[in-house]
Amino acid sequence: MEQYEPDRLTPAQVAAIRRSYRNGRAALTRRSLLRASAGGALTLGGLGALSACGIPAAGKTAGGTSAEDHSATEKTVGFSNWTEYMDVDDSGKHHPTLDAFTKRTGIKVKYTEDINDNNEFFGKIKPQLAAGQDTGRDLIVLTDWLAARLIRLGWVQKLDPSHLPHAFANLSPQFRTPDWDPGRAYSYPWQGISTVIAYNKKALDGVEVKSVSDLLDNPKLKGRVGFLTEMRDTMGMTLLDMGKDPGRFTDDDYDAAIARLQKGVDKGQIRRFTGNDYTSDLTKGDLAACLAWAGDVVQLKADSPDVDFVIPDSGYLTSSDNLCVPNKARHKTNAERLIDYYYEPPVAAQLAAYINYVCPVDGVKDELAKIDKDAAANPLILPDKAMQARSRSFRSLSQQEETAYETKFAKLTGA
Repeated sequence: MEQYEPDRLTPAQVAAIRRSYRNGRAALTRRSLLRASAGGALTLGGLGALSACGIPAAGKTAGGTSAEDHSATEKTVGFSNWTEYMDVDDSGKHHPTLDAFTKRTGIKVKYTEDINDNNEFFGKIKPQLAAGQDTGRDLIVLTDWLAARLIRLGWVQKLDPSHLPHAFANLSPQFRTPDWDPGRAYSYPWQGISTVIAYNKKALDGVEVKSVSDLLDNPKLKGRVGFLTEMRDTMGMTLLDMGKDPGRFTDDDYDAAIARLQKGVDKGQIRRFTGNDYTSDLTKGDLAACLAWAGDVVQLKADSPDVDFVIPDSGYLTSSDNLCVPNKARHKTNAERLIDYYYEPPVAAQLAAYINYVCPVDGVKDELAKIDKDAAANPLILPDKAMQARSRSFRSLSQQEETAYETKFAKLTGA
């Protein structure tokens, strides 16, 4: 059983938190930044050390700890999500898909945008979870690494497949079998987050970019290349370029990728490591090419004719934000009904048309085309089967690996 100590942070974890708050997902969040300008991934630190001598996770059982389910008598569900991660009407006051769910089911959704960063949100809910108490939330959205941690701690509940017929049938194959939740027993993706290569055609001035090797080795791009401050994204894409699977790499593979990137730093090929602030540099042409998040690229392409993207032949990295039911939630069945609702293609299409991240729902293309033909044809929102086959995920890490890998990455980036 994994155990939890609340107050010890390694230097590597502190560095990861600082990167996140400076310019990673905690810095406004990518969604709010893009909505403001035009309309993590994802840091690893901040969870505290996990060791055999720690305080046991309260109420650890197979499938977490449930409370008496009051769904039948209390027609409500508490849903905590990231900011700018839900469809909104023109008034900015209503969420059409949530309103339609309530109209259909009679279940009122207490929707709260109180997640700005994985670490910060974990700090809000960990006292109750550790004490075996209700967090006041029935449904939460966690990035894959944190969802994996809560599953291992026994702090989220196993889902009832009989309440999730649409989710089970329509989940996209590329999200079905993460190593931290095989078969999706405890979680379902809310949205996918893909890492690709973005470039400014005008700044490239005819230089071809098709791979991470092009970013690191083409002398014509010296000082005009960007990589991400998020360890998993940068290291995952570099490992892929070196012929290694981010889901199966060894310590030696990781060290070789660090060394390859270090050469790019030493010779001035890499201009800098960035969070979501690469968006302005890329648009202006200060960066000719960089690693980028697909959700950003969709909006950047809409705003600038010079910005485009490429999927390397070696593949690309995909992570996800995931719906989970925390221990002791009072309305588990209502939460499962809400999860399943968002796996109905018409509903998923409405959400995808608004937020522009990777839709995890299979068979949604025709429905999305009714709303936005461009979005339905965009592989960054709806990857086709060929693109899905090139998607890879960064494997789960032990606490020891997190510490070691973050220390090496912090040294590389100068964090």
